[in-house]
Amino acid sequence: MMATQKHSKLAVFGGPKAVTRPSPAWPVTGAGEVRWMTEVVQSGCWSWVGKHERAFCESFSDFIGARYTAAMSNGTVTMQCALQALGVVPGDEVIVPALTWVATAQAAMDIGANVVFVDIDPETLALDPASFEAAITPRTKAVIPVHLYGCMCDMDAILKISRKHKIKVLEDVAHQHGSRWRNKGAGAIGDAGSFSFQQSKVLTSGEGGAVTTNRLDVYQTVFALKQVGWAPGNPKESLFDNLVRANRYGHNYRMTEMQAVLLRGGLTRLASQTARRERSAQQIREGLEKIGGPLRAARRDRRITRQAYYAMTLYYDTDAANGVSRDAFRHAVAAEGCGLGGTYGPVYRNPLLNLYDETTSPIPYRDPKTLQDYSRLALPNTEKSVAETAVTLGQVQLLGNSQYINQLLAAIRKVSDHLPEAQQAWEQSTK
Repeated sequence: MMATQKHSKLAVFGGPKAVTRPSPAWPVTGAGEVRWMTEVVQSGCWSWVGKHERAFCESFSDFIGARYTAAMSNGTVTMQCALQALGVVPGDEVIVPALTWVATAQAAMDIGANVVFVDIDPETLALDPASFEAAITPRTKAVIPVHLYGCMCDMDAILKISRKHKIKVLEDVAHQHGSRWRNKGAGAIGDAGSFSFQQSKVLTSGEGGAVTTNRLDVYQTVFALKQVGWAPGNPKESLFDNLVRANRYGHNYRMTEMQAVLLRGGLTRLASQTARRERSAQQIREGLEKIGGPLRAARRDRRITRQAYYAMTLYYDTDAANGVSRDAFRHAVAAEGCGLGGTYGPVYRNPLLNLYDETTSPIPYRDPKTLQDYSRLALPNTEKSVAETAVTLGQVQLLGNSQYINQLLAAIRKVSDHLPEAQQAWEQSTK
């Protein structure tokens, strides 16, 4: 039973914290990785498509439901190479949701494509299909639907639009290793999928990435691009051996054996961790409905048959908040021991990505007549979500047991019962 805290003093004013249990630890490791890592270090075989990289690629393909996986050094170059393998060339347009990590856009810009930002669904924060279709021009070559935080994109609508206009679909799956749409794995629905294994991701090797695809031509091109121009000579016999010069301009985006060891170990735990997060998300969803305050879970599409969570997507209803801002609510809940996150900023305005910097950005060196004017761009759903309504709860918290989740809910209930005091505390803290 979730305890009510109606008469408790808010922690931000010196009252007792609602959350006393520690947050789960991250990342999680096991004895298998330690044993494998020792073997790798002693072997001297640290890179160049070693046995652990091969084993991981095969296991990950099975897990996602894709025919091919190419392991790479990080989840930015995965998008670069996947876009190139899908035929994107300088001057082509790539449509990207305005709310995502900056690398989604940078990957396209860095290969000479022009990025067109479009708006999002205000609750799920996923690419809005209507905004996507409205932005299509004769120069549009690809779209990158980002399965962001804890919601998938409407892949039925996106595929229908893309097929109608002959547009390639590269799924950004950095946040959702294991999500499934109509029981088909994210990363195996479009033409290719891009994964990140950075430290905070649900499957991590500190840094790392992978491209998944069901298309052999895409796999061969990505492999050559990341493997300094070498590609499997006879992929029907082996996807990793008998490498030949592929007559392509390649890069060195290889994964190390040490990274692959961590990923193999993490993958053995991922299914059970995903199930734990799904149970926690359901517990939170039901708990928030009982609380009835301004915070609720974002809607879950019935076509999602498994939802992986980099974070659980929540919605702060300003109409139900009695004038209390989202940031005031988060501030008070954090004092109770429950950290609620915000979101990335709009990519076109993110201070981490100065699109018009004259020394580093490719934008000043492009024809302004062919570019979207990012300096004047304002997409309403994106802007409001970032500033007022979007809230996230991290994947590590979702690994907590039922008692821990109940304490998180108790913290939210406590603040929901003391909204005026929460606003007062926020105003005092920002003077």
